[in-house]
Amino acid sequence: MEFRHLNAFLAVAEELHFGRAAKRLQMAQPPLSQQIRQLERELGVALFERNTRSVRLTSAGEAFLSPVRTVLDDIDLATRAAKAAGRGEFGRVTVGFAGASSHESLPLLTRAVRAAHPGLELVMRGQTYANVALDRVADGSLDLGFVRLPVTQPGVRARVIDEEELICALPSDHRLAGYDRIPIEELAAELFVSFPANAGSTVREATVRACTEGGFTPKVVQEAPDSYTILALVAAGVGVTLTLTSCQHIQQTGLVYRRLAGKGMRLQAALAWRADNPSAALRTVLAVAQEALPTPAPSGD
Repeated sequence: MEFRHLNAFLAVAEELHFGRAAKRLQMAQPPLSQQIRQLERELGVALFERNTRSVRLTSAGEAFLSPVRTVLDDIDLATRAAKAAGRGEFGRVTVGFAGASSHESLPLLTRAVRAAHPGLELVMRGQTYANVALDRVADGSLDLGFVRLPVTQPGVRARVIDEEELICALPSDHRLAGYDRIPIEELAAELFVSFPANAGSTVREATVRACTEGGFTPKVVQEAPDSYTILALVAAGVGVTLTLTSCQHIQQTGLVYRRLAGKGMRLQAALAWRADNPSAALRTVLAVAQEALPTPAPSGD
């Protein structure tokens, strides 16, 4: 039994006229009659009663009609779903993000994708650090990652979505809390709270680089795995830290943020994906992200 036979049966059953059914199917009447006879031979029953004046369904034809409609509707749905998936309108994209720094950009992307393509599913995978998301994009276990530059893994592409400034977080009663901007060298004698060394944190690396450029090595007395814990420790008076402007939404009693004096240091946040990822759904998400998270113009002080 072929789909063309089912389509032929449905057309004749609905039109109850071979000529009109043939016109509807854009074919000649003799081949249509032949297809109906082939179908009846295969089923071993007559589906239509025919005479020179009329065509009507037999009891077997009546019983056959509803299931045929269901089958053809299901085939049409499956065809449209496959084509939609091929265009990236349906499917699943796994997205890696890291902690507090994705607080603003991640919801912007998820809401935009949901509004434009409700058939797309974004599966969120929280990572400890942005570089972990990047490694998982590189090895193919994530489709898309919120990361920070530089991206050096072979085969991975990235597009900048934000430029973050390195700033100082310190206790509100700290001697430097009254400064509008803090010269980095003023932190030389301070105790620091930061991410673990050798964990691949780009913020830890930026902190060490900024302090080194200021002529000293930061004295880290407490390490913590995430920005929320680090800033809680700062608010408790354990030390100071360098963090990013994207973390300023974390507000705690006893905690203040201050910009660093001078040109300052900026880190670029980006979306990363494998260039050879064949997913049409990923391409659709990247297109939505182009609008929802455009590449910003370079900012200055």
